[in-house]
Amino acid sequence: MMMSESIWRNRGFLFVFSSYSLSLLGNMFHSIALNLWVLQSTGSAKLMSAVLITHLVVNMLFSSIAGTVADRVNRRLLMWSSDLLRFVLVGIIALLIFLQTTSYGLVIAITALVAFVGSFRSPAFQASIVEIVGKEQIPKAIAAINISDNLARILGFALGGAAVAFLGGAVAIAMDAVAFLISALLVLMAGSFRYEAIKRAERPKATFKQDLITGFTFTWQHPIAKFSLLILPIVMLSFLSNFMLVQVMAVKNWQASPIVFGLIEMCIPLGYVIGSFIIMNAEQWLKNKGLIIVASIVLMGASFIAISLINNAYIALPLILFVGFLFSFSTTMIYIALRSSIASELQGRVTGLLHSATSVIPPIGLALFSILADQYGAAIIMSVSGGLLLLIGLVLAQAIMGAYKIASSTA
Repeated sequence: MMMSESIWRNRGFLFVFSSYSLSLLGNMFHSIALNLWVLQSTGSAKLMSAVLITHLVVNMLFSSIAGTVADRVNRRLLMWSSDLLRFVLVGIIALLIFLQTTSYGLVIAITALVAFVGSFRSPAFQASIVEIVGKEQIPKAIAAINISDNLARILGFALGGAAVAFLGGAVAIAMDAVAFLISALLVLMAGSFRYEAIKRAERPKATFKQDLITGFTFTWQHPIAKFSLLILPIVMLSFLSNFMLVQVMAVKNWQASPIVFGLIEMCIPLGYVIGSFIIMNAEQWLKNKGLIIVASIVLMGASFIAISLINNAYIALPLILFVGFLFSFSTTMIYIALRSSIASELQGRVTGLLHSATSVIPPIGLALFSILADQYGAAIIMSVSGGLLLLIGLVLAQAIMGAYKIASSTA
């Protein structure tokens, strides 16, 4: 395979990317459809939150294990079987809802199985990217995946809600099951991955426990993996929590109309997509990833402080768009650096650890920020958290730059 070849001419990437996008769309679709069905059927916010908590706990507990498995087995088979099993499990949920013969406890139990099976899908996909496209095409591939992530989340929530409203919970969830089936077929159509053909025979034998421990020790010792594990959860916590505060300020402080509120909601994904498109087409000046990450974090913190001081929604819109743009650069650059600097046989374990950290820390931050915002006001909490993010970026700047300089010289 030619490294200069466009990722869109790469048959393996095209099918795997399409499968991943459809699988993620199915996840989002399933989440909102099931939540709405539970809420409409029971009127209980507690039962609805139980579904969300189930996904959170399963991802937190099993992502590291899933990442280790992804480094030990055929990743293509793992992706395919994950989608196929979710097709069966989600189909069972749809059937139980249609027959109206199940308890909500059983639905949540099967949902836990869906989340467990799904936790193996992401590290298998993420760990396979470099083997499918090659290191030279990593920036384009990661940017394309991030754009797909945002679109899938937006469309998944919108389509899932509409499907429940017009077709009912059973049909909506059945549609989600079909999405997983099609995703599995697309993985099969992608063909075998180079990793399975070349690297597997060369890999030294080790027990599962040894591989799991190796994943932890390697992540903590490797400069880029270590800083990514420390920085990415903090960036995501700050971004998600402060965006929630922006929504609170839009209603309470700015008294924004529904149209303006919609524009605010649109600005973040739009800024993210713009940033990702730039990354896809600007490989020549993306070499100093550490500098870009630090600058994005510092500017994001300063932007949150500026937004907290604004009293008009229209004035805040460009800054909110800018925050989405910065968030794209800070996170995408981390993922590009990880894919480019870490050996393929360790990608699953590092990805699994990152997924565990980013699954549990941001929701905790959302809960904490909402409590503090009710007590002290959203603007004050945003100003303080923005200042802390800015300070963290400045304090870690030297260490991060040093780590990326060392890694670049040894790559």
